[in-house]
Order: sequence, then structure tokens, then C-alpha cells
Amino acid sequence: MNKGVLYVFSAPSGCGKGTVLTEIRKRLPNLKYSVSATTRAPRDGEIDGTHYYFVSRERFDELVETGGMLEHATFCGNSYGTPKEKVFECLDNGIDVILEIETKGAMMVKESYPEAVMIFMLPPSIEELRSRLENRHSETEEVIAGRVHEAAREIAMAENYDYVFVNDDISEAVDTLYQIMTASKSLTKINQDLIKGVLAKC
Repeated sequence: MNKGVLYVFSAPSGCGKGTVLTEIRKRLPNLKYSVSATTRAPRDGEIDGTHYYFVSRERFDELVETGGMLEHATFCGNSYGTPKEKVFECLDNGIDVILEIETKGAMMVKESYPEAVMIFMLPPSIEELRSRLENRHSETEEVIAGRVHEAAREIAMAENYDYVFVNDDISEAVDTLYQIMTASKSLTKINQDLIKGVLAKC
């Protein structure tokens, strides 16, 4: 059985990543969406193991100290991270996993699991990104300015990814992501066992 592929997917806020990922999961129904662990309390309607793994601070710190997290970060006093055990269990059973994450966490995953396929989705331009954020009518100009500034920082990190593509049209973006995920199955870095297996028969 072939091992599953871990896809790491990043995009700036307002780039449409939620919509694109919803559509890609319709095309790839066996694709597993990684669930993060957090120390914050569940909100109304949130289900443990579905939305997050809700764990104590002590348990979270233990996972970090023992290398049980692919990546982790702290926001507003709460910690978030990706448990290795759940992800690797899927991969070992031949199930592909996609991890939607910001760039800092993505670089931690890349370091701890180099076989991960790194994918970055770009907006058509910073101006278009700002326009999309403004059209939400849900945030102040100050918040939008902060998001645009953060987006520029994230976009500068795109060169560290294996693939980049632009979301200028949802349908085309989904097509492109699907093609990337399909083609990446043949990447050398995730087929080392295949190469070694062929050489062993020489």
C-alpha cells in the first residue's frame, strides 16, 4: 500500500481558501482534513475531534515537549497545534491529508516532515485582496490594513513552497489545485521507497 501524501496549504486571509478547499474536497472525497488541537474551551456547537481536539494546557505542553506536534503556535493566550499521531496514522494507512495553515506553522511542518507537499495560493494582487476584504463589510479599515500587511509578509514566504498558483477565478483555482495535488503524487521526495524498491530488485 502506498503511503498517503501530506499537503500543506497556505493562503492570505481574504484569498478564498475556504471556498477552494470546500470544492476540492468534493472532488477528492477520501482526502482527510487535518484537525488541530487547542487549549481553548469549546464554543457552542463545536465537537471534540471534529472542529478541534480540545486538550488541557498540560497535555498540549506534553505533546510539544515530546515532539508530538508537527507545528504549534499561541494566539491570544491559547495554544494551537497539529498532533503528529493523527496525521501519521492516516498517512500510514494510505490516506492523503491536507493541512490548512499559516506560513509560520507551514515552515515548521516542512522542517519536521520534508515529504510534505507545500502549496501556496496567491491573490491576483494586493489591491484585489484589499478589495475583497473591504467587500466583506465586516472589519474596520485598521483591521483590513493589518490583514493586508500580514498578507504581504505571507506572500514573501511563497518561495519556500513547492507550488504556487493564483486564485483569480474559483473554478480555475480549484482545477489548478486538483492538478497540482494529482501531479504531486509523482514527486521524487515522496517516492523514495518506490525508488529503493526498484533498486533492491537489481
